[in-house]
Amino acid sequence: MCRHLAYVGPPVSLRALLYDPPHSLVRQSWAPRDMRGGGTVNADGFGVGWYPPGGGEPLRYRRGTPIWGDVTLPELAAATISGAVLAAVRSASVGMPVLDTAAAPFAEGPWLFSHNGVVRGWPDAVAVLAGRLPVRDLLTLDAPTDAALLWALVRHRLRAGDDPARAVADTVTRVAAAAPGSRLNLLLTDGRTVVASVAGHALSLRRTPGAVLLASEPHDDEPGWETVPEGRLVVATTAGARVDALAVDRPAGGETTE
Repeated sequence: MCRHLAYVGPPVSLRALLYDPPHSLVRQSWAPRDMRGGGTVNADGFGVGWYPPGGGEPLRYRRGTPIWGDVTLPELAAATISGAVLAAVRSASVGMPVLDTAAAPFAEGPWLFSHNGVVRGWPDAVAVLAGRLPVRDLLTLDAPTDAALLWALVRHRLRAGDDPARAVADTVTRVAAAAPGSRLNLLLTDGRTVVASVAGHALSLRRTPGAVLLASEPHDDEPGWETVPEGRLVVATTAGARVDALAVDRPAGGETTE
């Protein structure tokens, strides 16, 4: 299991998202409130990706060590300002390696991606799905982990022209069918839109004027947090957040939070 967050809105420091809140992502790495399916701490790596002011592809900082022990990140976080951020702390599933490259966010072009959960029956349960990917994609996975494969599956849909919501929803439904009992909370962003799935784990949403924050756990006890129900797909921008049923062919409209 892991903890992750995604933010789009007015530029803020990385410190304001990672360190300053009373139940910040850093605190969640060693004192999570809602770890489901095993694990007690998120000590197997971390990563943060952010979009530079003025546009361009995202930058990343990833390590395979606990976030609380990193001596570089606090200064980097205090000095870095961005209007779009995706960050995660990792609790590796048994048997999966602890490497810098195994930590989210995964990236290609404008995209950042993270997975909170586990693929049950790994790797046999998803061998058929993996076999449908181009061989080069399998040979160049960031790490031999379920999260890296999920990213490869989502990325393959994006490259084929799927919109990001469909790419996430299709991947979640296919993997859930192949590997029942999996926990598949995904986050995907291009710096303007955030897509999130709620499938087996918790996710909270907070809307403030011109901004949206999606997080595994609320980072404070202030009002305004909304618990996103199980089996939902969230599509969020600075203009609003739509919460739909998690299905490949989703009905038009959906529940909108203002």
